[in-house]
Amino acid sequence: MLSFARYGLLSLALMLSACVTVNIYFPAAAAEEAARSIVRDVLGKEGEQAPAAEPSGDAEQSSALPATHAGRLLAVLAERAIAPARAADVDIDVSTPAIDRLRASMRQRQPQLAPFFREGVIGLTRDARVAIRDMGQVGLRDRNRVKQLVAADNADRDALYREIARANQHPEWEGRIREIFARVWIEEAPSGWWFQDQQGNWQQK
Repeated sequence: MLSFARYGLLSLALMLSACVTVNIYFPAAAAEEAARSIVRDVLGKEGEQAPAAEPSGDAEQSSALPATHAGRLLAVLAERAIAPARAADVDIDVSTPAIDRLRASMRQRQPQLAPFFREGVIGLTRDARVAIRDMGQVGLRDRNRVKQLVAADNADRDALYREIARANQHPEWEGRIREIFARVWIEEAPSGWWFQDQQGNWQQK
Protein backbone atom coordinates (compact mmCIF):
# COMPACT_ATOMS: atom_id res chain seq x y z
CA MET A 1 0.00 0.00 0.00
CA LEU A 2 1.06 3.58 -0.67
CA SER A 3 2.20 5.53 2.35
CA PHE A 4 0.25 8.70 3.23
CA ALA A 5 3.09 10.92 1.98
CA ARG A 6 3.37 9.09 -1.32
CA TYR A 7 -0.40 9.12 -1.78
CA GLY A 8 -0.42 12.88 -1.11
CA LEU A 9 2.41 13.42 -3.57
CA LEU A 10 0.60 11.48 -6.30
CA SER A 11 -2.68 13.31 -5.67
CA LEU A 12 -1.05 16.73 -5.80
CA ALA A 13 0.82 15.82 -8.97
CA LEU A 14 -2.44 14.89 -10.67
CA MET A 15 -4.15 18.10 -9.52
CA LEU A 16 -1.25 20.26 -10.63
CA SER A 17 -1.25 18.55 -13.99
CA ALA A 18 -4.91 19.45 -14.45
CA CYS A 19 -4.25 23.08 -13.45
CA VAL A 20 -1.33 23.36 -15.84
CA THR A 21 -3.49 22.11 -18.71
CA VAL A 22 -6.18 24.72 -18.05
CA ASN A 23 -3.75 27.64 -17.74
CA ILE A 24 -1.63 26.70 -20.73
CA TYR A 25 -4.51 26.08 -23.09
CA PHE A 26 -6.45 29.27 -22.41
CA PRO A 27 -4.76 32.42 -21.01
CA ALA A 28 -7.97 34.03 -19.76
CA ALA A 29 -6.42 37.11 -18.15
CA ALA A 30 -4.37 37.96 -21.23
CA ALA A 31 -7.35 37.32 -23.50
CA GLU A 32 -9.51 39.72 -21.48
CA GLU A 33 -6.83 42.40 -21.54
CA ALA A 34 -6.51 42.03 -25.32
CA ALA A 35 -10.29 42.11 -25.78
CA ARG A 36 -10.61 45.27 -23.69
CA SER A 37 -7.89 47.00 -25.71
CA ILE A 38 -9.59 46.12 -29.00
CA VAL A 39 -13.06 47.12 -27.80
CA ARG A 40 -11.84 50.48 -26.52
CA ASP A 41 -10.05 51.06 -29.81
CA VAL A 42 -13.20 50.30 -31.82
CA LEU A 43 -15.47 52.38 -29.60
CA GLY A 44 -13.00 55.27 -29.52
CA LYS A 45 -12.88 55.37 -25.74
CA GLU A 46 -9.86 55.80 -23.54
CA GLY A 47 -10.11 54.06 -20.21
CA GLU A 48 -8.19 52.58 -17.37
CA GLN A 49 -6.08 49.54 -17.98
CA ALA A 50 -7.86 46.29 -17.31
CA PRO A 51 -7.38 45.30 -13.64
CA ALA A 52 -4.56 42.89 -13.10
CA ALA A 53 -5.52 39.32 -12.37
CA GLU A 54 -5.55 38.50 -8.68
CA PRO A 55 -2.50 36.54 -7.61
CA SER A 56 -2.99 32.83 -7.33
CA GLY A 57 -2.93 31.18 -3.94
CA ASP A 58 -0.75 28.35 -5.22
CA ALA A 59 2.50 29.83 -3.86
CA GLU A 60 0.96 30.29 -0.44
CA GLN A 61 -0.28 26.75 -0.37
CA SER A 62 3.09 25.31 -1.38
CA SER A 63 4.98 27.35 1.26
CA ALA A 64 2.58 26.12 3.95
CA LEU A 65 3.42 22.45 3.36
CA PRO A 66 5.02 20.58 6.26
CA ALA A 67 8.80 20.94 6.58
CA THR A 68 9.36 17.27 5.86
CA HIS A 69 11.09 15.55 2.99
CA ALA A 70 7.71 14.84 1.35
CA GLY A 71 6.61 18.42 1.95
CA ARG A 72 9.75 19.85 0.37
CA LEU A 73 9.35 17.52 -2.58
CA LEU A 74 5.74 18.61 -3.04
CA ALA A 75 6.81 22.26 -2.91
CA VAL A 76 9.42 21.74 -5.61
CA LEU A 77 6.91 19.87 -7.77
CA ALA A 78 4.35 22.64 -7.34
CA GLU A 79 6.81 25.38 -8.25
CA ARG A 80 8.08 23.58 -11.33
CA ALA A 81 4.60 22.75 -12.55
CA ILE A 82 2.98 26.14 -11.88
CA ALA A 83 5.76 28.34 -13.29
CA PRO A 84 5.38 27.23 -16.94
CA ALA A 85 1.62 27.60 -16.68
CA ARG A 86 1.97 31.19 -15.46
CA ALA A 87 4.49 31.95 -18.18
CA ALA A 88 2.06 30.66 -20.80
CA ASP A 89 -0.65 32.92 -19.37
CA VAL A 90 1.32 36.14 -19.88
CA ASP A 91 0.34 37.19 -23.39
CA ILE A 92 -1.88 36.54 -26.39
CA ASP A 93 -1.11 37.67 -29.93
CA VAL A 94 -3.58 40.18 -31.43
CA SER A 95 -1.14 41.97 -33.73
CA THR A 96 -1.46 40.09 -37.01
CA PRO A 97 -2.24 41.99 -40.24
CA ALA A 98 -5.63 40.27 -40.47
CA ILE A 99 -6.58 41.37 -36.94
CA ASP A 100 -5.36 44.91 -37.64
CA ARG A 101 -7.55 45.08 -40.76
CA LEU A 102 -10.61 43.87 -38.88
CA ARG A 103 -10.05 46.38 -36.07
CA ALA A 104 -9.68 49.21 -38.58
CA SER A 105 -12.83 48.16 -40.43
CA MET A 106 -14.89 48.06 -37.22
CA ARG A 107 -13.41 51.34 -35.99
CA GLN A 108 -14.33 53.10 -39.25
CA ARG A 109 -17.88 51.71 -39.16
CA GLN A 110 -18.53 52.56 -35.51
CA PRO A 111 -19.51 56.25 -36.08
CA GLN A 112 -22.26 55.04 -38.42
CA LEU A 113 -23.51 52.48 -35.89
CA ALA A 114 -23.29 54.76 -32.84
CA PRO A 115 -26.54 56.74 -33.45
CA PHE A 116 -28.49 53.50 -33.81
CA PHE A 117 -26.98 52.18 -30.58
CA ARG A 118 -27.93 55.39 -28.76
CA GLU A 119 -31.50 55.29 -30.10
CA GLY A 120 -31.94 51.64 -29.11
CA VAL A 121 -32.43 50.50 -32.69
CA ILE A 122 -29.60 47.99 -32.29
CA GLY A 123 -27.93 46.40 -29.29
CA LEU A 124 -25.15 44.09 -28.16
CA THR A 125 -25.97 40.41 -28.05
CA ARG A 126 -24.95 37.77 -25.55
CA ASP A 127 -22.80 36.08 -28.21
CA ALA A 128 -20.61 39.16 -28.89
CA ARG A 129 -22.49 40.32 -31.97
CA VAL A 130 -24.88 43.15 -32.85
CA ALA A 131 -28.61 42.68 -33.42
CA ILE A 132 -31.52 44.85 -34.54
CA ARG A 133 -33.71 45.46 -31.51
CA ASP A 134 -36.34 47.99 -32.66
CA MET A 135 -36.49 48.86 -36.36
CA GLY A 136 -39.66 50.85 -35.74
CA GLN A 137 -37.57 53.92 -34.89
CA VAL A 138 -35.88 53.91 -38.29
CA GLY A 139 -37.33 55.55 -41.40
CA LEU A 140 -38.04 53.32 -44.38
CA ARG A 141 -35.18 54.85 -46.36
CA ASP A 142 -32.62 53.93 -43.67
CA ARG A 143 -33.72 50.40 -42.86
CA ASN A 144 -31.63 48.69 -45.53
CA ARG A 145 -28.64 50.75 -44.43
CA VAL A 146 -29.05 49.58 -40.83
CA LYS A 147 -29.30 45.96 -41.95
CA GLN A 148 -26.19 46.30 -44.07
CA LEU A 149 -24.21 47.93 -41.27
CA VAL A 150 -25.21 45.24 -38.78
CA ALA A 151 -24.42 42.42 -41.22
CA ALA A 152 -21.00 43.92 -42.03
CA ASP A 153 -20.14 44.46 -38.38
CA ASN A 154 -21.15 40.93 -37.43
CA ALA A 155 -19.03 39.53 -40.25
CA ASP A 156 -16.03 41.45 -38.90
CA ARG A 157 -16.73 40.42 -35.31
CA ASP A 158 -17.01 36.73 -36.20
CA ALA A 159 -13.83 36.93 -38.26
CA LEU A 160 -12.03 38.74 -35.43
CA TYR A 161 -12.72 36.07 -32.80
CA ARG A 162 -11.80 33.34 -35.25
CA GLU A 163 -8.60 35.08 -36.31
CA ILE A 164 -7.44 35.69 -32.72
CA ALA A 165 -7.80 31.97 -32.00
CA ARG A 166 -6.07 31.06 -35.27
CA ALA A 167 -3.23 33.57 -34.76
CA ASN A 168 -2.46 31.94 -31.42
CA GLN A 169 -2.49 28.46 -32.97
CA HIS A 170 -5.52 27.36 -30.97
CA PRO A 171 -8.69 27.39 -33.13
CA GLU A 172 -10.52 25.73 -30.24
CA TRP A 173 -10.20 28.98 -28.26
CA GLU A 174 -12.74 30.75 -30.47
CA GLY A 175 -15.71 30.03 -28.20
CA ARG A 176 -13.91 31.21 -25.07
CA ILE A 177 -12.65 34.33 -26.83
CA ARG A 178 -16.18 35.12 -27.96
CA GLU A 179 -17.47 34.74 -24.38
CA ILE A 180 -14.89 37.22 -23.11
CA PHE A 181 -15.63 39.72 -25.87
CA ALA A 182 -19.38 39.45 -25.21
CA ARG A 183 -18.84 40.56 -21.62
CA VAL A 184 -16.25 43.23 -22.44
CA TRP A 185 -18.38 44.85 -25.18
CA ILE A 186 -21.15 45.34 -22.62
CA GLU A 187 -18.83 46.55 -19.86
CA GLU A 188 -17.21 49.13 -22.14
CA ALA A 189 -20.43 50.27 -23.87
CA PRO A 190 -21.66 53.79 -23.03
CA SER A 191 -24.58 54.24 -20.68
CA GLY A 192 -27.92 54.03 -22.46
CA TRP A 193 -26.96 51.29 -24.92
CA TRP A 194 -29.03 48.11 -25.01
CA PHE A 195 -27.65 44.61 -24.48
CA GLN A 196 -28.86 41.06 -24.02
CA ASP A 197 -28.55 39.26 -20.71
CA GLN A 198 -27.62 35.58 -20.52
CA GLN A 199 -31.24 34.60 -21.20
CA GLY A 200 -31.41 36.77 -24.32
CA ASN A 201 -33.61 39.47 -22.76
CA TRP A 202 -32.90 43.09 -23.71
CA GLN A 203 -31.76 45.47 -21.00
CA GLN A 204 -30.62 49.08 -21.10
CA LYS A 205 -27.28 49.90 -19.55
